[in-house]
Amino acid sequence: MTTSIKRTRLPGWAKVLIAVVVLIVVLLAALRLLVFKGFDDMFGTEEHDRSGPTLLRSIQDMSRYEAASGNFQVVVDLEKDAKYLPDAIRGTRTLYVGAGTVDAYVDLGKVGDDDVKVNKERTSATINLPHARLGTPALDTEHSYAVSKQRGLLDRLGDLFSDNPNGEQAVQRLAVKHIGDAAEDSRLTDRAEANTTDMLEGLLKSLGFKEVKVTYGD
Repeated sequence: MTTSIKRTRLPGWAKVLIAVVVLIVVLLAALRLLVFKGFDDMFGTEEHDRSGPTLLRSIQDMSRYEAASGNFQVVVDLEKDAKYLPDAIRGTRTLYVGAGTVDAYVDLGKVGDDDVKVNKERTSATINLPHARLGTPALDTEHSYAVSKQRGLLDRLGDLFSDNPNGEQAVQRLAVKHIGDAAEDSRLTDRAEANTTDMLEGLLKSLGFKEVKVTYGD
């Protein structure tokens, strides 16, 4: 006696339903992986430094005596508006904290023979130096940062096609300008001249000079 087993075939709609369920499960698993592990775990990247050799372009003899350095910090609030559009559509506002330094120096290279007078006994010396000047403000990007950025819809869309999205060049330039202005208003050059005087007095007295007078004038 033989027994026949009749296999039942799934209807077409059932196969489609199973395929849809499997697809949903795969998509949910991929979404969970992205949310909890991030893109870096799925698409790990490696960093390779393929920079060329550093070339020496020039060598210059330095004759400046860097006598003082000032540390400054400024808060830049830069807002750009469109004339006929609301800020939500077109406009930006950036609040940026800029930190930087400005050096004050005395250019010893401008000292001529007539600016240095020494008596016959070599016990007294008078030196006339040019007034101290301020160097170029240097922005410390490691300690400068944007506190907040507000952008309109069109500006956000423009960032998608920009080579430098969310660029901070404008606020950085303003930060450098304000730091330079603050250095001009400070007494940094006076400190530089006082430090230069102390340096020269200590140096020449160690060489046997009893009297050292340092004056400043361009």
